[in-house]
Amino acid sequence: MKIKLGVLAVAIPLALTTLTGCNMTDNGSDVPSAGTSTSSDAADKVESVSSGIYELLGVKGKTSDSRATVTECSGKDPDKYFRVLHPWSFTPASPDDLKVAMERLRAALPKRGWKIVEYGPDTSKNKNLRLTADNDAKKASVHIIQMAKDNPPMLSVDVISGCYQVPDGQEVEHF
Repeated sequence: MKIKLGVLAVAIPLALTTLTGCNMTDNGSDVPSAGTSTSSDAADKVESVSSGIYELLGVKGKTSDSRATVTECSGKDPDKYFRVLHPWSFTPASPDDLKVAMERLRAALPKRGWKIVEYGPDTSKNKNLRLTADNDAKKASVHIIQMAKDNPPMLSVDVISGCYQVPDGQEVEHF
């Protein structure tokens, strides 16, 4: 399944700005330190977090075929620090299952160590339902938008890490 360009145009900048409000802090920064890692290992970790969120949906459907991407850590040296963003979408087999999936996420995420920091309709014409949650242990945030009025109805999901630092002598790989 292909991700709609309009979804990405809204979701990626939103994820990069909205998901920096984690409760996890690192020396006064809004974005937590996620430790030291190579870009590819960090991307694997973030995709694993995404898989865990997918498993919580509990309804049948299709996900977009997307991979994690490396982004900059605002205010930090881009040659040494990076974040990983994994945007994906989920289209349920039945439009009625969209609400079920979002309700399951709202109930299940806190049981898995996620703290919901935002939940409710946005200010768009469609009043899309938004859920933002942070996980201190995973040093990650997730932003989910329930787009019930889209054709087809779907969830837009962005998982983003805290700031990683590359190991000494290595460089940030951009992909």
